[in-house]
Amino acid sequence: QVQLVESGGGLVQAGGSLRLSCAASGRTFISYAAGWFRQAPGKEREFVAAISRNSDRTWHADSVKGRFTISRDNAKNTVYLQMNSLKPEDTAVYYCAAKVSGGSYYYISDYAYWGQGTQVTVSS
Repeated sequence: QVQLVESGGGLVQAGGSLRLSCAASGRTFISYAAGWFRQAPGKEREFVAAISRNSDRTWHADSVKGRFTISRDNAKNTVYLQMNSLKPEDTAVYYCAAKVSGGSYYYISDYAYWGQGTQVTVSS
């Protein structure tokens, strides 16, 4: 089992930045790839970014490329999402997730473990 706890969400003005953190406990986190998803009110949960176990590969949704960056520190069992140039349409609950490496990284069903989410609100 892997337990995930997100933090770092909040209210920010458009153009601002936030850094989300996802702290993992339980089994060795280095065994898992990780991802971030988000869910806006009335919309389905969507893929934001993913990172391989050893950080050699990352993936970002087209909507956040050039603005968001996923990273991880396995020594701290933590995954990060640096969010710059935030837009009101980035407003959502952001979820951290973990999966066994391999296969797809883009779909909710790819991930076995989920955090409770952290709210990000971007005001115009």
